[in-house]
Amino acid sequence: MVNPMHPMNLKSRVAALALLVALPVFAATTPDDDPYRWLEKLDSPEAMQWVRAENAKTLGVLEKDARFESNLREATAIAETRDRIAMPEIIGGRVYNFWRDADHVRGIWRRTTLQDYESAKPHWETVIDLDALAAQDKANWVWSGTVCEPRRERRCLVLLSDGGEDAVTTREFDLAGKRFVAGGFALPRGKVRLAWWNESELLVAREWQPGELTSSGYPFVVKRLRRGQGLDRAVELFRGRADDGGYGVSPEVYVDAAGHRAALIERPLSTFEAEHYLVGRGGPQRLALPAKSEVIGLVRDRLLLRLREPWAAAPAGALVAIDATRAAADPSHLDPVVVWSPGLRETLDDRSAVEILRDAVVVGTLDNVRGRAAIYRIDAHGDWVGRTIAGLPDNASISLVSGDDRGATAYLYVAGFLQPSSLWRVDARDGGGGAAQIKTLPPQFDAAGLEVRQWQAKSSDGTMIPYFVIGAKTLEPDAAHPTVLYAYGGFNAAITPFYSGAIGKLWLGKGGVFVVANIRGGGEFGPAWHDAGLKTKRQIIYDDFAAVARDLIERKITSPRHLGIQGGSNGGLLMGVEMTQHPELFHAVDIQVPLLDMMRYEQIAAGPSWVGEYGSVSVPEERDFLARISPYANLKRGVDYPLALVWTTTKDDRVGPQHARKFAARLGEYGVPYYFYEVIEGGHGSGANLKQKAHTTALEWTYFQRRLMGP
Repeated sequence: MVNPMHPMNLKSRVAALALLVALPVFAATTPDDDPYRWLEKLDSPEAMQWVRAENAKTLGVLEKDARFESNLREATAIAETRDRIAMPEIIGGRVYNFWRDADHVRGIWRRTTLQDYESAKPHWETVIDLDALAAQDKANWVWSGTVCEPRRERRCLVLLSDGGEDAVTTREFDLAGKRFVAGGFALPRGKVRLAWWNESELLVAREWQPGELTSSGYPFVVKRLRRGQGLDRAVELFRGRADDGGYGVSPEVYVDAAGHRAALIERPLSTFEAEHYLVGRGGPQRLALPAKSEVIGLVRDRLLLRLREPWAAAPAGALVAIDATRAAADPSHLDPVVVWSPGLRETLDDRSAVEILRDAVVVGTLDNVRGRAAIYRIDAHGDWVGRTIAGLPDNASISLVSGDDRGATAYLYVAGFLQPSSLWRVDARDGGGGAAQIKTLPPQFDAAGLEVRQWQAKSSDGTMIPYFVIGAKTLEPDAAHPTVLYAYGGFNAAITPFYSGAIGKLWLGKGGVFVVANIRGGGEFGPAWHDAGLKTKRQIIYDDFAAVARDLIERKITSPRHLGIQGGSNGGLLMGVEMTQHPELFHAVDIQVPLLDMMRYEQIAAGPSWVGEYGSVSVPEERDFLARISPYANLKRGVDYPLALVWTTTKDDRVGPQHARKFAARLGEYGVPYYFYEVIEGGHGSGANLKQKAHTTALEWTYFQRRLMGP
């Protein structure tokens, strides 16, 4: 449950609320008098010696707890179970899936036909065995996905990460022959953005010359590379600037079912703003698109865009289309047509807003944090007409998984807190009339006595913040229920209902209560919900969360002695802020792969790419605010802080483990008890393979059981 602070695949969830609180006075720790800067040296012998010593101390407690071995067995069984839905990706008219289990710890990439996929026991054909490849290469490969040639879909670029970091090694793969292409594209390790220009050439953004990266560590130069050509012979197509914000310049080539083609380059200017260029025979031409917009795909020669600000007659949050051919002829005058427009409590689902089919699109939305889906197509008058997909469950998350852009089939993933995951098929040829469930999982825990409630809490400015409570149907207001409150609150990420066997088995099944808070900063109610907490307005996010905690206490669901909190990445920052601002409210704080030193976050890993979210210390007003909320800066001697679990991963080249290390070291300096754990592999997550992830999960829930349920 760690949001990566960068749009990626399926799927992640959460958010919260609070009352008005005076901000703490800025403590003495500044970048100039920081005694723990040596822990920022990622792989230095001194830093790694400290990490291993801290790991030994933490494991010496949590692994020795009588509950740990049972938790580990259950977490491992859940992680490695074969009773999981094989999530489909349609490539070249066949279903592909990346799968990991006890026999395939690193995983296999496999395929079958669409018809066979929907059977009870598909006959899978292994395409790549990552365990065997890692053994052959003597490498710690972690699967990072593929980029397939969009027109004929015969070859793909396979992205392989060393231990789970964001940087990847790229190799060309022949789908028909099930082999890497001799003399094919082979790019050395690096953070890259890739697209197929044609069957023989790629558009590549990468570090072409040493140091040719933005301050965030992302590429800003796009070149065209021909198969068999050395990197030094690639032809430059576009150049941004080293001081560009965001996640680096990205090329993308879209081809629709009719053969219309649109090649674009996105140049991020900040975390949420970008320029878009359409690449034609004369080179890249800038499109007159709003800075806060996102190109999603191409269908029937229309480029689809999601808006995060108003444009023409379309409101912020709308899905719009522009004519791609006309845009190429006149990129300065674009006429957006609204495909979908949000209602008062509606938004596009940020995790999976659109799947493109041959002549239609499936659109996923949220209505009061509940999933909806509809099919939209262009009528004879050129207008977009939508029809809600009937038959899907209510009160659940509905995520678009994959669509056949040369056909009419789309797959949707449905899950709820107590509702096992299921997969549904939509056939656009029936006009979007209904969906059919084709797969469902057996329950991973006994939910018979459990119930989901949705309540609201009043934040410091009077805004009502919704939150979900999952617990026993007979939840008595006795203030003694062990409760874990989870939230994220940033980067426009909506946290919706999800099914977790680990939470069900290791927490709910043992009498615990789990709470998910939909605080501001997320995308549950559109761009305005997110923008309310940007930069120096961010305290409202932390107020929202504290308000939910207080509401739970006022309802006598729990008490500070039995209340724990959990969050990762940006949610890890949230945890650090709540711990330093409200230590009296919580007895356990699970801080996952966090940001914590907000005075130096721009100098660590990909930190500069998030200035649009957090602000910058180079701006006096923003520096003052960051100083007031930075958890590392605001730890104080003599405060009775809850005993926190602070964990991270060495291979995290996105947030970086430096934040967690320094925070733990400062706790130790001040004599505050804590647990620190660093996974030596695993990237911005909990481990590089299923066993490592299960181990981290077992540590977390053992920690919560110790703190909130007693010895």
